[in-house]
Amino acid sequence: MSEQPAKPGAVADREALLGSDEAQAAVRAWWRRVPRVLTRPAEVFAALREDDDVDVQARSEPILAIVVVAGMAGIILTPAWAVQLDDASIDGLVLAVVTFIGGLLYGFGGYFLLGLAVWLGARGMGVDAPARRARHVLAFACVPLALSLAVTLPVALVAFGSDFFRSGGSDAGSGHALVVAIGLAFAAWSLALLATGLRVTYRLAWQGVVGTVALAGVLVAAFAVLPTVL
Repeated sequence: MSEQPAKPGAVADREALLGSDEAQAAVRAWWRRVPRVLTRPAEVFAALREDDDVDVQARSEPILAIVVVAGMAGIILTPAWAVQLDDASIDGLVLAVVTFIGGLLYGFGGYFLLGLAVWLGARGMGVDAPARRARHVLAFACVPLALSLAVTLPVALVAFGSDFFRSGGSDAGSGHALVVAIGLAFAAWSLALLATGLRVTYRLAWQGVVGTVALAGVLVAAFAVLPTVL
């Protein structure tokens, strides 16, 4: 007795289920790569060469988390955040919310603007690749900066308490500078990862990596100066 052909609806459901399973597996694989970029960066950055739609979409969740947390880590180190509690209307809860929102804005602003600068820098070195790939390389290079939040914030709160967010508190002078120095060390780690990512993902020679970073730095400086001359 011959088999009855599967109904089109059943076939579509089965294909959708298989596609969903594949997508979820890809998402889990990229979440596993987030901590791995600290220990085996070449492996992670090589995977960013993949342009399959499922794989690219699977990176979106980890990249979102990295960008937001890195933005929060960066904004805590800015001078403006060192005086937030000088405003009597801001308490600890409000500060936490404002830090999250500020990190969201700073993170995505940096993600797109710095990503654009890296892409243009790479283009200047002869790399023909989509801007999206440059943003993804930048995002995974920022994992150490995001990780710094787990170090700088506890150090600031344990050592200085709420004074860290007030002017003239117990952290004045060398105390605040120490926390900033820790954050900058993690930022330097991120810069080193960015260089590794450019070399591996784009298969650039080290001269090309240096040229890309230098061009990106010039563009970032131009972005910063432009509002003052307009």
